[in-house]
Amino acid sequence: MLNKLKKPFTVLMSATMLAGVLAACGNNTEAGTTNSSSDSFYSAGFENGKYTEPVSITTVFPIGSNVKFKNGENIDNNVHTKWAKETLGIDIKYLWTVSEQNNAYQTKLRLMLTSGQEMPDIVAFRGEPTLISDLIESGQFTDAGELFDKYASETYKQAMAEDPSVWNPYIRDGKRMGIPILENAYNNDPVMYIREDWLKAVNLKAPTTLDELEKVMDAFVNQDPDKNGEKDTTALSVGFKVNLNTWMSDSGWIFGMFGAMPNQWNLGADGTLLYGSIQPEMKPALAKMQEWMAKGYIDKEAGLYDEVKATEAFTAGKSGIIVGPYWMTGWPIPDLLKNVKGADYKAYPLPAGPDGKIGRHGTSTSTGAVLINKDMKNKDAFFVYQNYLFDNWANPKEGGEFENGFAENYDFALDPNGKPYPATETDKVPGGWVDPIRYTLTFDGAIIPSLRLNTLAKLAGGAEPTTRFEKNMSLSLPKQLEAAKIVIDQKAATMPQMFTGVPTKTQLSKNDMLTKLEKEVLNKIIYGKVSVDEFDSFVEQYLASGGKKVTEEVNEWYATVK
Repeated sequence: MLNKLKKPFTVLMSATMLAGVLAACGNNTEAGTTNSSSDSFYSAGFENGKYTEPVSITTVFPIGSNVKFKNGENIDNNVHTKWAKETLGIDIKYLWTVSEQNNAYQTKLRLMLTSGQEMPDIVAFRGEPTLISDLIESGQFTDAGELFDKYASETYKQAMAEDPSVWNPYIRDGKRMGIPILENAYNNDPVMYIREDWLKAVNLKAPTTLDELEKVMDAFVNQDPDKNGEKDTTALSVGFKVNLNTWMSDSGWIFGMFGAMPNQWNLGADGTLLYGSIQPEMKPALAKMQEWMAKGYIDKEAGLYDEVKATEAFTAGKSGIIVGPYWMTGWPIPDLLKNVKGADYKAYPLPAGPDGKIGRHGTSTSTGAVLINKDMKNKDAFFVYQNYLFDNWANPKEGGEFENGFAENYDFALDPNGKPYPATETDKVPGGWVDPIRYTLTFDGAIIPSLRLNTLAKLAGGAEPTTRFEKNMSLSLPKQLEAAKIVIDQKAATMPQMFTGVPTKTQLSKNDMLTKLEKEVLNKIIYGKVSVDEFDSFVEQYLASGGKKVTEEVNEWYATVK
């Protein structure tokens, strides 16, 4: 099957050319003239941008912690489902919904799969790659790429074309079996946040090098930066219970200063993919973390903290540095300002290591995929829905339906002059602010990967907003603009995850054991329970226990897509 992975790009080229003709046909239809069920482009009567009689889409949905409702609404009946029916003639029906806690969505999907239950029309999933792979292998879903070529609008296609590799995990025998769910580029690339008031208290500047960083950390631990007369502060909030390279409270940048990036596949100098956690550059970085743990720069419980738990010392005013995405300026860092009177913080670029290296993990431009049931009656309906969001929501037009947000008095409110309140005044939304875009079939509506962070950085650099999207982004939190600019300014430091394929045969059989071995040994080194020289023995054991075979398989895959 691996040899067939090259074919999709040829298929993609020809299919895209054909799609241009078909999409042009479809777009003309949506432009305002009427159509009917006799037109093969649509599976049911379609007129003036909507189905003349409602068609249904069945689906399932995980209700995450960021999904809130108001006005007595719920996931089955809300401002989004009403919009889909009234605007597009699409009736969204949920077969079941479940809280996202404790992987309940994933568990319920897997139960459906193992019990042979019939799947809904649309399954959108972000998470464990093996579950998507198993869903695809069930045979219940259709060639989504073929449908995408036929039905997706030009805006949707252009967004997807920004990173063609997003299709790779879903290709089977030349067919693109899932439609990638797009993410904002650089969305989770980290910056460094430092307590600005603590820097002033210890009379130091923000660090730009490892040496300067260690002086700041030492002062944050030993010079009583909060001036409470007690030695009760730590320097750096990190949590590596899950991984060293994480989405928040990150440690990956420490390894990046030495040219390493653990927990992911990196591109080596010889053009092959290398697993970061076993590369020689890890050793000096582990020695540095061991030293920081011994000096109290890192919390002794850091190895037990996940990404969220590790933020608590920073937001409680007990640590001075934390590294994570630009959006931490919206959550959870503002809790610091509530918890500690007079506290202040600022985003800074990541510092350079001993040889001037700066490294950070990257952000995948896809977070999951949409699978389309092969027996879905109106497959075009998903694209009517998603095209509308890409054409009207992702980069809204002046005077357009979504120019201020999804729905007035939900995710925005207007002041007495008819202007939207800024992000700092969401309390002005009557009845409370909620984010209905989280109700959408792909969780975030529609995203053009390159748009958001580049726009925020441009505005932070002093540019005047001109487009509707830029005007909306100019209402973002000022500290968020500053952090986004740092992310873009330092984008050359990004080390992307290079393996995006289906888990290999040996990964499926050995990964649990290899991951356990990796965590145990690396944590022991950081905690000083074993010498850093133990790393060399770990690498030998890792490779002998399946790591070498995994490396071969990963590179066989890479040869088919590079």
